[in-house]
Amino acid sequence: MAMMLKALLAAVVIGLVSAAGGWIWIQHSLAPVHENGGQARTLALEVAPGDSLGRIADTLEAAGIIRNAKVTRWLARAEDLSSRLKVGEYELSAAQSTKEILEILSKGRVLTHTVVIPEGKRASEIADLLEAAGLADREAFLEVVFNPETASRLGVEGSSLEGYLFPDTYRFARGLAPELIARTMVREFVGVYDDLPAHSSEPTLSMLELVTLASIVEKETGAAVERPLIAGVFLNRMKLGMRLETDPTVIYGIENFDGNLRRVHLEDRGNLYNTYRIRGLPPGPIASPGREALRAVRQPADSAYLYFVSRNDGTHVFSKTYAEHERAVDRFQRRRRRR
Repeated sequence: MAMMLKALLAAVVIGLVSAAGGWIWIQHSLAPVHENGGQARTLALEVAPGDSLGRIADTLEAAGIIRNAKVTRWLARAEDLSSRLKVGEYELSAAQSTKEILEILSKGRVLTHTVVIPEGKRASEIADLLEAAGLADREAFLEVVFNPETASRLGVEGSSLEGYLFPDTYRFARGLAPELIARTMVREFVGVYDDLPAHSSEPTLSMLELVTLASIVEKETGAAVERPLIAGVFLNRMKLGMRLETDPTVIYGIENFDGNLRRVHLEDRGNLYNTYRIRGLPPGPIASPGREALRAVRQPADSAYLYFVSRNDGTHVFSKTYAEHERAVDRFQRRRRRR
């Protein structure tokens, strides 16, 4: 009897030791691979549609990001995470525990990439920036931008999103639908538009008219202090029924512009954006204006200026009469060309 009790006790002790050892082994298998000082190994992991937990776990173990793929699969099944892993690109580290990694994958904490959209870029240039960052196919993005139904869905005026892709710094995950990227930019525009001050002068412009004029102001000057003055010039000309006569609109309407604006371009009546021939604003924006250009149109400088000409240093000379303007043009443009 005593011998049986001793054998039973020994078996219990061995079982407990084995269980404890197994528990310790499991905990060790789930612990971070990198536990000491120094730089931990990282991995950019792409989880594609249809990827299995087994493939992902094997990939992580082979890359030295987790200790044991089999234990990882056990844990994922035990916590019902196997079918909840989200598609996307992830940056994972050997300094993270297996449980932390599974949480990142199941909650879709994807890797994001920064893209900077400067003021004054047209939609085609924004598409180039997105494609260069690996965030969107250029043509697919432009198809969304110039689809009238997209503008209608997103609640902006006009037949496209030109002018409404707000210039800012964005962080996007790879693999997003082009419309989701465009929607994010338009949402930023709407937030800025809604915060603009009331019109401080006539005429009161619609959303489309305001964005169109702001895009022209944005393209005409890089000097922040001049934006209200230039907006005032264009609004004064509109009140008097004068043509805007601004080069950036003409350039926008020229297909495959080579950088050289010629007289034939200024005389082209077929260019709907040729403000040397049409009266008032062109059909729509020519670029994405920033916050200050939008504000300048809502609150233009109170002046009698009707003309401006470049000093060739990023600033302009403003004139009230055509005679004053001609003298400024002669000084800063004609004499310069003769030299």
